[in-house]
Amino acid sequence: MGEIVGAGLLAHVPTIVLPEETRLRLNGGREITLVTGLRQLREEVFGRADYDTVVVLDSHWATTVEFVVTAQRRRAGLFTSEELPRGMCRMPYDYPGDPELARSIASFADRHGTWITPIDDAYLPVYYATINLWKYLGEGLPDKRWVTIGVCQTGDMEDHLRLGRALADGIAATPGRRVLLIASGALSHTFWPLRELRDHEDGDPSHIFTPEARAADRERIAWFKEGRHDRVLDTMDEFWRYKPEARFSHYLMMAGALGEQACTAKARQYGEYENSIGTGQAHLWFDRPENGWTGTGVPSSRAPRNPHSLV
Repeated sequence: MGEIVGAGLLAHVPTIVLPEETRLRLNGGREITLVTGLRQLREEVFGRADYDTVVVLDSHWATTVEFVVTAQRRRAGLFTSEELPRGMCRMPYDYPGDPELARSIASFADRHGTWITPIDDAYLPVYYATINLWKYLGEGLPDKRWVTIGVCQTGDMEDHLRLGRALADGIAATPGRRVLLIASGALSHTFWPLRELRDHEDGDPSHIFTPEARAADRERIAWFKEGRHDRVLDTMDEFWRYKPEARFSHYLMMAGALGEQACTAKARQYGEYENSIGTGQAHLWFDRPENGWTGTGVPSSRAPRNPHSLV
């Protein structure tokens, strides 16, 4: 039986892969802690933990009529971002995939009333919400498999929770698999307009687009540290006012896999809460509690669900 052994809500901002001299110039001579946080996370978790596959829930990969999970045996190439090719240019990547796990996840789509397709096309694009984090957390660990699942732009909160439930079941049904989940994306996510943007490149949170967005982010970070996933999920209508990246679908998929409102895992923060041209960014890591993600000692795929869920 497979299991989820760790999970994280991690920032992937382009700044983290810029040259050090550029990062320091943009940040008043200081290193951004999103970089030092990822280095520490690599040292304490990704370089030491007993796992074999990482599943990235990628807020930049938006599908339309179904969820898609990568199913290639290997992914390798050079990545240049269409969004910021000046800063993310010809970045090499090379890592094994996990087609067995991808197919297992997809096989639970019907059970959870959703649509999931595994795709093994070698020309399927990759996105920097996956690649930037792999550069810090996966590069140099050649035996660790990486799989990506995109958000679905026509899906709502319930759809993304259903994907998470299927993900948990697919992992559980894959013998011996030990998986780390990464919800790759931001908290509040409003950019400064272009003509003002360069005045707000410093990482200090005072540059977050509004004080209200900053307060909403900090409130949720505090809840995560308390293990109050129920508070985060029950107040999504409020948080959507501050336009979290991809409607926070990356986190919702992760929450669906960890037991939703029943999840009690407490966050450990790596680095500080920082600005990225108006958006709120943080690295929050959840170790699996000794008594399980939901505090019941049973797999999250069989944990109590949201009482309003249709499945």
